[in-house]
Amino acid sequence: MQCPYCHVDDDRVIDSRSTDGGNVVRRRRQCNACRKRFTTYERAETETRLQVIKKDNKREPYDREKMRKGIQLACYKRPISVQQIDELINRVEESLFRRFEREVPAKAIGQEICRLLRQLDKVAYIRFASVYLQFKDIGELVNEAIEVQEEPDIPPGQQPLFDGA
Repeated sequence: MQCPYCHVDDDRVIDSRSTDGGNVVRRRRQCNACRKRFTTYERAETETRLQVIKKDNKREPYDREKMRKGIQLACYKRPISVQQIDELINRVEESLFRRFEREVPAKAIGQEICRLLRQLDKVAYIRFASVYLQFKDIGELVNEAIEVQEEPDIPPGQQPLFDGA
């Protein structure tokens, strides 16, 4: 593994643990040259990659980074950490891989992101939903915002999916 700081290919693993139900291995490493520490995440490539079925019935390979970009845009300048975004993406993937074997409708991906994002941050949810749900006019957007605003807030210690880290 090449050090992201000094680019020397000489490091050692300090700590290794399984995350995301065993699908990802998190390794804490230390460069033997510059002594700086960094973390890597290893995800097993599955033989059967999911194909996403778009609205027009075209298929394209599932792309985790495409999902990340959309979520990051929705979370821009919100008090949401990179860890929370990663956790949200992992939970979306876990749900998708459990429910679908080879093909997943794009709609199912969007619905799962909306469901989890709504629990994490209501403003980020409205941002994402405004693109995903393709509101026909400002009235639909306002109605969705009012509906979300009227939901009771979950106290920080009782949030079911995200720890606020």
